[in-house]
Amino acid sequence: MSLTPPIRPFDASPLLDRVVLVTGGAQGIGRGIAQAVLGAGGRVVIGDLDRAAGRACLVEWDVGDRARFLTLDVSREASVRAFVGKAQAAFGRIDGLVNNAGPADPAIDDVSALALADWRRFIDAHLTGTFLCSKHALPALRDAHGAIVNIASSRALQSEPHTEAYASAKGGVVGFTHALAISEGPRVRVNAISPGWIVTDDWRKPTARRAPALSKRDHVQHPAGRAGVPDDIGALAVHLLSDASAFMTGQNIVVDGGMSRVMHYV
Repeated sequence: MSLTPPIRPFDASPLLDRVVLVTGGAQGIGRGIAQAVLGAGGRVVIGDLDRAAGRACLVEWDVGDRARFLTLDVSREASVRAFVGKAQAAFGRIDGLVNNAGPADPAIDDVSALALADWRRFIDAHLTGTFLCSKHALPALRDAHGAIVNIASSRALQSEPHTEAYASAKGGVVGFTHALAISEGPRVRVNAISPGWIVTDDWRKPTARRAPALSKRDHVQHPAGRAGVPDDIGALAVHLLSDASAFMTGQNIVVDGGMSRVMHYV
C-alpha cells in the first residue's frame, strides 16, 4: 500500500531563534539581509567598520537582545576572531554566516595605473574576508549543521571597464563558495548570491540616507521592470539559511532582475 506524500506547510518564521552573523550588516545589502533575518524570526549579529551605522541599526530596529552590533574589519584576522568569539559568547551558538562586507564601488582605475594597495583593498575585504570569517565561524556552524551565504556579484560573470579588482575578488568568492561546499558537505551548506543593480541610497545610516534618484529607463531596462532593492537579496538569503534549501549547496544564484539574460548589440 503506497502512502500519499503529505502536504508540508511552510514555516511562518523559517529562522526562528537561529543566530546569524552578517558582515557589513549596517548599511545597504547587508542591512537588508540582517532585517530579513529578524523578520524571519532569527537573531542577528552585524559586524561593520562604521560604528555610527551599526548603532543606528539597533536604535531603529528596536528588537532588544535579538540584535547586536560589533565593530569588525574582515581583512584583519584578529578582528574576525574577536567578532566570532563575542557573537558566540553572547548567543551560545552560530547557525548562519553571511559574508557581505567589502567596498561597493567597482570602478577604480586602468590596470596599467592601478596601485597594488587598491588591488589588495578589494581582495582583502571581499575574498580574504570571506575566507577569514568562514574559517573562524566553521566550528560553531558544524555543531549547528548551519549554512554560509557569500555575497558575490553579477560582475563576477560580466564586466564594465576598469573593474578588474572588484570582478576578481567576487569571482574568487564564487570559486571559494563551491570549493568550501564540497569540503564541508554534509555538515555545513555553502551558497552564494550574485546581486545585480541593487539600489541602496535609502538603506544607509541616517546621516547619509537619501531618496533614490533613478530614471524610468533605469528601471524598465530590467526584464523584472525595476532595479533591485536590499529586500530582494534578504529574501533569498533567508531561504538559503533555512531548512527550505536543505538540498542546495555549492550554488551561485544571480539576482539581477534578468539583466544578464538580455542580449545587447551596438
